[in-house]
Amino acid sequence: MTAASPPPVIVLVRPQLGENIGKTARAMLNFGLTELRLVSPRDGWPNPDAGPASAGADVVLAGARVFGTLAEAVADCTTIYATTVRKRGVTKPVLTPEAAAREVHARAGRSAYVFGPERSGLETDDVALAHTIVTVPINPAFGSLNLAQAVILLAYEWSKHVAGIGEGVAALASPPQVPLDPPAPHGELEELIGHLVRDLDKSGYFFPPERREATLRALRTTLTKTGWSHNDIRMMHGIIVALGRSGKI
Repeated sequence: MTAASPPPVIVLVRPQLGENIGKTARAMLNFGLTELRLVSPRDGWPNPDAGPASAGADVVLAGARVFGTLAEAVADCTTIYATTVRKRGVTKPVLTPEAAAREVHARAGRSAYVFGPERSGLETDDVALAHTIVTVPINPAFGSLNLAQAVILLAYEWSKHVAGIGEGVAALASPPQVPLDPPAPHGELEELIGHLVRDLDKSGYFFPPERREATLRALRTTLTKTGWSHNDIRMMHGIIVALGRSGKI
């Protein structure tokens, strides 16, 4: 992150439920955003329902600021993005979240992503204050996004272009991959197959006898598809022994 492109602020206009404010904070912090601004929250602020819903995104909630109007909330921002469908009578450029994220990173000033109330979305006057509309391409047969979902889409697209995060937030990273156990030598698999075949013979599994070779071939083909590790094979030996003791095979 360079000084030329500060992180965008998230502005919730007239949010209705504290729980949704908390979920928004969680979505923001997932992708490195920490500055939340609230415009006339219906139930006031702080809201006791926000904390539990944030799942630990306390740094976002603690820094949340409340404003009386949208104009006040974005007074220090140079570019304002209204997240909404197209509004009649409002002619604005329309971008996808991905295109908006690229534009935010290319601008030197502070940008704001503005979201409307959960039930009705932004009003025309709110959108008129913005410079650009951001619309999420979505299934036309079911276009229902909740507030936190919309926030997380824009935050994620912004995060894809971030080299590093400041203000006490760790750099974004994928969860560490757990290495798989290496495959066992083929000889160990042969011992497992032999063990299984001996117990299957005892149980009378191969019937009729003339089908034994074809069944063995199918069994071997199945077992050699998996790439068993040493621990996998040890576990299967234990399962076969346990089933033999129980009389299952």
